[in-house]
Amino acid sequence: KYYLCIVGIFVISFTKVSVKAGQSLSIPCLYGTQYRNHVKYLCKGSRWRSCSYVIKTNEQQKSKKFSISDDKDQRIFTVTMRELTNADNDGEYFHLSVTTGSPILSVRDQKITGFIGENVSIEFHNCISDRLQWCRLGGPCVGNPSGFMDGTRVIINKTGHKDFTVTLSGLKLESGGWYLCSSGEYQMPVHLSVYEKPTTSNNPCSGFSMLYTLSGLFFIEQLILWLEACFFFL
Repeated sequence: KYYLCIVGIFVISFTKVSVKAGQSLSIPCLYGTQYRNHVKYLCKGSRWRSCSYVIKTNEQQKSKKFSISDDKDQRIFTVTMRELTNADNDGEYFHLSVTTGSPILSVRDQKITGFIGENVSIEFHNCISDRLQWCRLGGPCVGNPSGFMDGTRVIINKTGHKDFTVTLSGLKLESGGWYLCSSGEYQMPVHLSVYEKPTTSNNPCSGFSMLYTLSGLFFIEQLILWLEACFFFL
């Protein structure tokens, strides 16, 4: 059983999350301004008050399976669990369901990137209901089939027997952040990052900059080709 906590209090962020064995999962927890400088931690045990620390924000992180971060500006601390197994099942306050089959509620990508003014779609698989709800963490919600959230249109489409797509139209910079998709008792957190779309240029060096911004990783052969193009252009 896992507990997401701030020293002295228990934080309820998500009640039930389902994930496939071997995958990773990030869980965001929103807290009040009075807890900005408190220590946050993940705890494991049969009871909250007698559980043992797994990872804390004020200690050096050495675990390969668990990590924790604290965004004090957004007042959200995030716990990431990697390579989950059946041994990570269960929980009294935070129920983590790890399955070798199809998760009850799953998302294709938990971290999404979009550009200002454009649209972004998030794909979900839902085994328990014909309805989904899309919510901002600590904020408003939109249900089937559509609605508005902070000036952004939200459309929920059923694309298959158990498949859904949530589309956000007309993204704004402030559209970025943590959301959750919920169905019945289960939730799935999703993080959206929104950026200004890079401008194109005839200068091949600017293309190199754009690729670096979007991916940050490429093969050394690609790097050499771009550098040769830059020198030729100059």
